[in-house]
Amino acid sequence: MASRVYLHVGLPKTGTTYLQSVLWDNKPALAEQGILLPGNSARDHMWATLVVREHGRIGDRAPAAQTSWQRLVDEVRAHPGPAVISHEFFGAATEAQAAQAVAALGCEVHLVVTARDVLTVVASYWQEYVKHGWFDLALDEFPEPGRGYEEWTWRTLDLRKVLERWSSAIPAERVHVLVLPDASAPRDALWTEFAAILGIEGAEEFDLERARENSSLSVVEAEFMRRFASGLADFDNALDRGVWLRGYLSHRVLVPRAGERPRPSDERIEELRAIADDAVDWLAGTGFDIRGDVERLRVPAEVPGRDPSSVTDDEIREVALDTARRLLTDMREIRRENTRLRREAGERDTAAPTRRTVLGRIRSRRAD
Repeated sequence: MASRVYLHVGLPKTGTTYLQSVLWDNKPALAEQGILLPGNSARDHMWATLVVREHGRIGDRAPAAQTSWQRLVDEVRAHPGPAVISHEFFGAATEAQAAQAVAALGCEVHLVVTARDVLTVVASYWQEYVKHGWFDLALDEFPEPGRGYEEWTWRTLDLRKVLERWSSAIPAERVHVLVLPDASAPRDALWTEFAAILGIEGAEEFDLERARENSSLSVVEAEFMRRFASGLADFDNALDRGVWLRGYLSHRVLVPRAGERPRPSDERIEELRAIADDAVDWLAGTGFDIRGDVERLRVPAEVPGRDPSSVTDDEIREVALDTARRLLTDMREIRRENTRLRREAGERDTAAPTRRTVLGRIRSRRAD
């Protein structure tokens, strides 16, 4: 049985993709220190969140998804040292589901929550929502309570509520809240702070070259994506949304354009500021292990960015033209690659009979 498990449950848009990619890229290095990262890939951890949360569409996933959480638990129970499990969708679990997950692990569980101010989290997660092809909620409407799957609602975004639900089954001294470093901090600052909580030694020597960051759409590109996705009724499953809308169109085509970030209305900003202040004041009396400057969880006085409703048709048209050019260029490259592969396959097919003929002649001579 593991000596302890560090369960990193979010929040979304708090460097989770970066931290998870560092963990998976350095799984052998973790193993050298006796630290288990269970599962075969980050997908196992994502699938496990669906099982723990009794997600309504878990049955639509691959067969391996059904057993994902139990496989992680079995690995943890068979491991003698510490382990780490990480995915932001765990944060959406109910109090009962969280308690059941902690009990299933059967060892000393530490909760890790990465955090930043709620305005940044909401605005960033809204454009993530848009990346997946959902266009029904404007920024000021997001997240709408009780709408859609819980991973896209306040269930994952409200720092206080996530901590309240998960900490009910975990002693306060084992609850670690890591406030994201300032943007001026070194790129590896978040990783080194996270590693310190997990007891990872020599974190500065880990391979960070391939570490991925989940970059955001700028305001014009997000508004283009909303309008574009409204006509994609056939792209309605997890694969199409994840691979084509988020992976290809958003990250490969639109994200590199960069630009101003989305900004909610002044009224919405004040609502979010009140939520942030409440969370900061509440944290002071929890006894949690808080790393970083808790005041950074408050919404700043000056909020940069631009209201998505101000995006003009001319700006959308320019993004559409650039996107069409990129699609045409990519299609040309795909066709060239397919042609090259067909030629190579044809050469192999042509050569194969010749080799078989030679071998046949050799065998005939030996028989004679």
